[in-house]
Amino acid sequence: MRYGIIGSGMMGQEHIRNIRLISGTSIAAIFEPDPGMAAASASLAPEARMVGSVAELLAVDEVEVLLIASPNDLHLPQLEEIARTRPLPVLVEKPLFTNALDLPRLEALARDYPALAWVAMEYRYMPPIARFTELAEETTGGLSMLTIREHRFPFLHKVGAWNRFNARTGGTMVEKCCHFFDLMRLVLKAEPVRVLASGGQAVNHKDERYDGLVPDIWDHGYAIVDFDSGARAMLELCMFAEGSRYQEEISGVGPLAKIEALVPGPTRFWPDRLGPAPVPRLVVSPRDPQGPEEREIPVDPTLLEAGDHNGATYYQHRRFLRAVAEGLPPDVGLADGIAAVRMGMAAQVSAAEGRAVEL
Repeated sequence: MRYGIIGSGMMGQEHIRNIRLISGTSIAAIFEPDPGMAAASASLAPEARMVGSVAELLAVDEVEVLLIASPNDLHLPQLEEIARTRPLPVLVEKPLFTNALDLPRLEALARDYPALAWVAMEYRYMPPIARFTELAEETTGGLSMLTIREHRFPFLHKVGAWNRFNARTGGTMVEKCCHFFDLMRLVLKAEPVRVLASGGQAVNHKDERYDGLVPDIWDHGYAIVDFDSGARAMLELCMFAEGSRYQEEISGVGPLAKIEALVPGPTRFWPDRLGPAPVPRLVVSPRDPQGPEEREIPVDPTLLEAGDHNGATYYQHRRFLRAVAEGLPPDVGLADGIAAVRMGMAAQVSAAEGRAVEL
């Protein structure tokens, strides 16, 4: 299967490294306007043709499937150009869109796009989280409460500092947290009805300036979500907590037990002086007999080296390619991508205006 890559910055290069681990795949063409990122991606995929636009990439006959890993605010117009020109199967990075006024355009795409369209929600495919999702309902007797905590490093530097501003990202609750809102819907098998959030910019990026502008991207926050099933979920995000042993801690509680997934951050950020990086864990704590049971969920070191998402990018591409080959529906369709962004936008509004937002 031959990929066309649209956007090969930091995340695009992670995709390329993982695609190259899958037999029977290659990179046919890459569109990346930044010279430095283009050079880096060309070294990862020397067989790829480097092109100067989305239109040029779509004109490469060898391209069979597409990956969009460009800045957030470009995802929708690039999808629309693909739909008009050559609607191939596409894996598009989250978030699907950044402006609430664009929702009708997304709904039209979701209705009319004739090929497979899959939204990249890597966190679903982290091995400990995938195992958590698989076991949560049966283990707990049905979840009443779901808590997701991410304590991590600040936003990394990206080309043109596009990820420093709400206007281009959709805001932290969209850019960063749509992953977690997607997980809430997936794990609880329910739809959100109300969001109450609080967040802001406390520590990060305050001393940075870009063309005279001060970054306004938030670095921490909380969100509480009520679901139509009666379940409740909470998100806690802190992006100045990179000293943590685990980056993601997810817990679900029901009448029978509690279940937790503990996920370390990127291996490359773990301090050598502390020895080997932590191993992901799954913890099941039944009410009777009382007491936790811990299981290690190790990840192949080759996959850890290929990216920052605990092997998830590799597993996601395997499932995407299988869906293309076998004509299967996407794990994460455009409707799922829309739902996650709507939850993030509701959280942004709730925190900014100090009120609950009904969905």
